[in-house]
Amino acid sequence: MPSLIFRKGLDLKEAVADELASAYHSALVDQVRAAGHRHVAGRLTIHLAREFGFCYGVDRAVDYAYQARRRFPDRRVFLTGEIIHNPHVNDQLRAAGIRFLSDPGESVDRLDAGDVVILPAFGVSVGDMVRLEALGCTLVDTTCGSVLNVWKNVARYAADGFTAVIHGKVHHEETRATASQALKHPKGRYLVVLDRDEAGAVGDYIRRGADRAAFLARFGDAASPDFDPARDLERVGCANQTTMLMSESLEIGEMFRRAMVDRYGEAALGEHFRAFDTICSATQERQDAVIALLDETPLDVMVVVGGYNSSNTCNLARICAERVRTFHIADDRSLVSAAEIRHRPIGQPSTSVEPETISRDWLPAEGPVSIGLTAGASTPNNIVGRVIAALGRFADARGPAHSRT
Repeated sequence: MPSLIFRKGLDLKEAVADELASAYHSALVDQVRAAGHRHVAGRLTIHLAREFGFCYGVDRAVDYAYQARRRFPDRRVFLTGEIIHNPHVNDQLRAAGIRFLSDPGESVDRLDAGDVVILPAFGVSVGDMVRLEALGCTLVDTTCGSVLNVWKNVARYAADGFTAVIHGKVHHEETRATASQALKHPKGRYLVVLDRDEAGAVGDYIRRGADRAAFLARFGDAASPDFDPARDLERVGCANQTTMLMSESLEIGEMFRRAMVDRYGEAALGEHFRAFDTICSATQERQDAVIALLDETPLDVMVVVGGYNSSNTCNLARICAERVRTFHIADDRSLVSAAEIRHRPIGQPSTSVEPETISRDWLPAEGPVSIGLTAGASTPNNIVGRVIAALGRFADARGPAHSRT
């Protein structure tokens, strides 16, 4: 029996609205927004970025998950993995009775046709989708529209004989799902590049060729099966994981364009290179907002809130760290005191065994302090509100300070 797939909600949006508001809303954040995104607490002035926190795709995914739990109260409901990269949100879903196939003791092998499976905002690979459909599970697909747009372009590249070069993190759920779209076509190929250094190495191969074995050893599982750089880098189309740093994705695309011009000439560029704008608008808006905040407001410290495995949050922190002392924190519990903060070091690999470090004397001890604040697209408002409240408690080390908006 074919799977029943819900892609436009389950007609229970109003039924779960109060539950979602209770779990993720913040009256304090509403107040700060209404006050021009500025909050004063004693000697501290907190400047909140104009765009921050939950994006439309994340909000929609979480909404659908709550609707699924409500629609199927007597059935097992699973997520294929984290719905978004925020531990608070994922723990809330576990508390609501939604099980994660990525958790210890859970497995796709234990699913049956009576189960409900929620696909996360990142999407799932073509192979995983085929497997779930074959089991006959009821599927609730929350894949973000921006991700689907990238998939369409990658599939089109493959159909036209172009290798998809994807700027992303090879082990990220979204990138794996995107790469699998290329393999829907018999001759589809992909290559994932993490950064400018890797893009530069591929560009060098396009221009001059190199040792095939060394190339494959460097890129490993970042390349599609049976990848042959001499053959598969003759025609490339650029795409990206939607949460990457926008400026870097654009620069990498330009690096590949220049490499193709150098190898084949400007006149033949259309036969060897393609690029489409696959930057997520929400990711771009949050990056633009922190740049505007940094340009317009003198800041002593920048605080970026979000999951340590959240790509878009890490990239917000990278942007800020180039201009001001920046701390990427998970939530308000990371703000230990006015003298101590737990945070993720900027630029640290997401695979790090110890993702968090402790810094002391992070907040100037005396005088007025200007603090910038933003949050990744998977960070709910209630966490942002708690961070604002915690910062307010540090307003005056000599005692509690009066807070006002």
